[in-house]
Amino acid sequence: MKHLLSINDLSKESALDLLNLAVEMQQVNTRDIKKLPALTGRTVANLFFEDSTRTRISFELAARRLSADVINFSAKGSSVSKGESLKDTVQTLEAMGVEALIVRHNHSGAVNTIANSDWSKAVVINAGDGTHEHPTQALLDSLTIRQRVSGLENKGDLSGLRILIVGDILHSRVARSNLLLLRKLGATAAVSAPPTLIPSTIANYCDEVYFDLDEALSNKFDVVMMLRIQSERMNSAFMPNSSEYSFGWGLGDTRFSKLSKDTLIMHPGPMNRGLEISSKAADSEQSAILDQVTNGVAVRMAVLYKLLAQEKKND
Repeated sequence: MKHLLSINDLSKESALDLLNLAVEMQQVNTRDIKKLPALTGRTVANLFFEDSTRTRISFELAARRLSADVINFSAKGSSVSKGESLKDTVQTLEAMGVEALIVRHNHSGAVNTIANSDWSKAVVINAGDGTHEHPTQALLDSLTIRQRVSGLENKGDLSGLRILIVGDILHSRVARSNLLLLRKLGATAAVSAPPTLIPSTIANYCDEVYFDLDEALSNKFDVVMMLRIQSERMNSAFMPNSSEYSFGWGLGDTRFSKLSKDTLIMHPGPMNRGLEISSKAADSEQSAILDQVTNGVAVRMAVLYKLLAQEKKND
């Protein structure tokens, strides 16, 4: 595996291998000196054409903890705003010695364009492309589920677990990657959303579809993952207004109080508190939202190690 562009790049075995390696990386993150020399002398660039807090900082921390040199590139204030093409941007960075590109782009398939081109030799990691995929988010979510639901000692898959993803499925690259990985790891994956926010191809990605959230929640899921409403990718035709969406599809205090105390609550962030999820649910002991953020660093360390450190060994 030279790149990580999609969950489809991973077999079940390679996905589990990454999750198990991430568990080992977590031990590094608890030490006084949070460093490994694995990527000493390697140069990694965060190439972000969309705004990000969690993903960009998480990848930067992951690379630095593996002793890589890190360049943070933002399209705002760069030559991209002057009309520079994706090809020229990538070639410029590679000419400076960048060996790996962590790419977030607003266009689906941009990472594939770079990885499959004849003008780039860099390792490419997808940090979210349009409405397509966000594979490292799915990996960190599965690690969080495995640790919080199945126990820290479990290094196996997610067989037997029932997981519900709620919200803007249509525009969510997080949902797509999660559905692919959860089923690959043996879980039952379901979605719940208004009909306007469910893609017509959803049957290819999940086991159950609910157009009524209360009906879905009555079916006893181990994990409920709420998604952010991606207003930047939609117009008013997808839902009447935020109040109606919150009433029908938000995890408010009333819905949260009816859940089993064992139900794990997740959200990939950033959250719109009071719209998709109430503060009571987000800040509860059942919430794994901060665990997801913490696990993001370990998972991204594992991905960088696999793609760069092992590549160096093979060379």
